[in-house]
Amino acid sequence: MSKTRKTLTALGLSAVLSSPALADELEQRWLEMIASGQAYPAETLMPLFEQLEPVSPEFMLGTWKGGKFDGGAEPDPINWYGKRFNSLTDVEPLLVHGPDGTVATFEGLGRAQMREMKYAGVVSAALIYDQQPIMDYFRKVNDEVVIGLGDIKGKPTDFFFHLSREQD
Repeated sequence: MSKTRKTLTALGLSAVLSSPALADELEQRWLEMIASGQAYPAETLMPLFEQLEPVSPEFMLGTWKGGKFDGGAEPDPINWYGKRFNSLTDVEPLLVHGPDGTVATFEGLGRAQMREMKYAGVVSAALIYDQQPIMDYFRKVNDEVVIGLGDIKGKPTDFFFHLSREQD
């Protein structure tokens, strides 16, 4: 195949992938998976994650309620609630449900900060833990929902979670 044809094929493919109809279909697929509460393997989630739009660190500011794609199979030793992005340099990466039902900061892994980082060729918001070898990469499903990919040094990069923006 000629170089010109390869370039045109790549351009045509990117145009198809960025069409509004396919973006709507991708959003719907993510929302259905979140609503189902079922477990999904990384092999299913990774190609879908890589198709999502990037987000800026500023987009992430605020409090987000979280969930995992494990179908409830994994025990949750901290009773995880979500994440709070106070500023680009002050993030509470783990919020938990307290014994009295309130939401509190889990201090066991420290704080974090936001930066733009490249993952799979796309620059998007990333959460960098201050005291742990952990980074979370974010991509946008819509203005109220993002998908996170946790990257823990020494472990496979296959932990996916979702965050829904809380209304103030």
